Amino acid sequence: MNGEIVGTPQYYQELQQQQQPRDYDDPDADEEAEMEAERDLAEDAQWKRIQQNTFTRWANEHLKIINQTIANLESDLSDGLRLIALIEVLSQKRMSKHNKRPTFRSQKLENVSVALKFLEVEGIKIVNIGK
Repeated sequence: MNGEIVGTPQYYQELQQQQQPRDYDDPDADEEAEMEAERDLAEDAQWKRIQQNTFTRWANEHLKIINQTIANLESDLSDGLRLIALIEVLSQKRMSKHNKRPTFRSQKLENVSVALKFLEVEGIKIVNIGK
């Protein structure tokens, strides 16, 4: 029967071919898979860069009212101070209970928590925050 499936739909034949053991000694197949993975990562990285630039410009547009800016999202928002400032500008409300000069990691995390809690209390849902 030559390993052929008789009397079954085409997708069963394709499924059987996919389940065949792969020849791991085939450098072309490995190289092709690796190149495809690299393309996917590059596209993802480009999309993330665009999103970061867009959000940074948007945040800076609002922060210029109080003469503050964000250059790097990860480092500039890490202590929670600029995040709190941005939320205060957007909400036009003040957050009084936060560390004004955080030095310890716990103080920085507390500031971020204060900001997120404020959003929760105000009924603002945070969506599309992920990896």
